[in-house]
Amino acid sequence: MNYQAAKQYYEREGHLRVPRKHIETITVGADGKGGSGQDQEEWQIRLGAWIANQRSRAATLSVARIDQLSMIDMRWT
Repeated sequence: MNYQAAKQYYEREGHLRVPRKHIETITVGADGKGGSGQDQEEWQIRLGAWIANQRSRAATLSVARIDQLSMIDMRWT
């Protein structure tokens, strides 16, 4: 869900320069993914903190995670 929130923010803002205290609201379906239907919930994701944590842990992230975040313009430094 954190990545989904980051992608949503990137698609809306065009960057991932997320303020540390930013909270992103995402809509999640019963299957854990976005979509439409009655079984939806809104989640508050502390996106700014998550982005900062990903940056600080870059050395331990998998190559797949780094590639995934880099595709949505993650700033690593």
